[in-house]
Amino acid sequence: MNFFKSLFGKKEEEAPEKKQQEEAARNFDVLKYDGVRALRSGETAYAIECFNHALELHDDLEVRDYLSQALIRNNELLPAYEQLQKLQEAEPDNLKVLLRMADVTYMMEDYGTMASVCEKALLLDKDNPETLYYYARACLGQDDQVNAIAMLTKAIAVKDDFADARLLRGETLLKMNDKEGAAEDVDWLLAHTHDNEDVLQLDAALETAKGNVQKAIDVYTHIIDLNPFSLKAFRERGALWLKLGDKESAEEDMKAVLELDPNQAKQVSGNYSAEGTEDIGRQVEQAYRNNNPLGLG
Repeated sequence: MNFFKSLFGKKEEEAPEKKQQEEAARNFDVLKYDGVRALRSGETAYAIECFNHALELHDDLEVRDYLSQALIRNNELLPAYEQLQKLQEAEPDNLKVLLRMADVTYMMEDYGTMASVCEKALLLDKDNPETLYYYARACLGQDDQVNAIAMLTKAIAVKDDFADARLLRGETLLKMNDKEGAAEDVDWLLAHTHDNEDVLQLDAALETAKGNVQKAIDVYTHIIDLNPFSLKAFRERGALWLKLGDKESAEEDMKAVLELDPNQAKQVSGNYSAEGTEDIGRQVEQAYRNNNPLGLG
């Protein structure tokens, strides 16, 4: 009799614990799927709260994945990276996790860590074009243009239609004053894209570097026709108008710059504003001197 009493007594003691486990599992599911719903509907802060509470109940890789996405959207990059690190520790062969880590470190401007992450990714797949592209960006962040070009060239060799890699290589070659090399990428991009603003900006910059000022102005004008809010196009075109001695057109572009971004008026000395100016010609020349409009890069 004591045996049966002991047996049934033990079941009675375990019942509350089992009930708690079941309740915790239900709560975990509710928090997880409520977090997913919030993430998809743009309620990022609430999604983060749900995922954190869910992880307190149960360590789950899928929830950590969702949490990393929510933190990135909320611009909480370091906590997002920490979640991705835990995912990578659990799944060291998951290339997608490493690439997301590379993307987050790029946004953090932590190029040394980004390069280390890319090296891990290349050990998994040495010919992955996306990894090579990220590695190139990490190299550029550390002012290593030569290795960046090497990585981009390899990425393009693997994936010939990798437009982003060609664009970045063209931009980098132009900065290195390799106009011929940059022209090859520009020509390919113009032939394979249609009215892409970044490509057109590179084309205009190349024409400027080659001394084809009017042609560069025409390209910037085309960009502005496509996007009347292109601050860079107005800024660069204004500098070129001034180079041709057309101060009136340069002033009009300066006004457009200030209308699009009034805060840039602080970069110009004097009382220049979009509504009225004092000695506009002098201000414009000062702003565009050295072909560096408003002192910006």
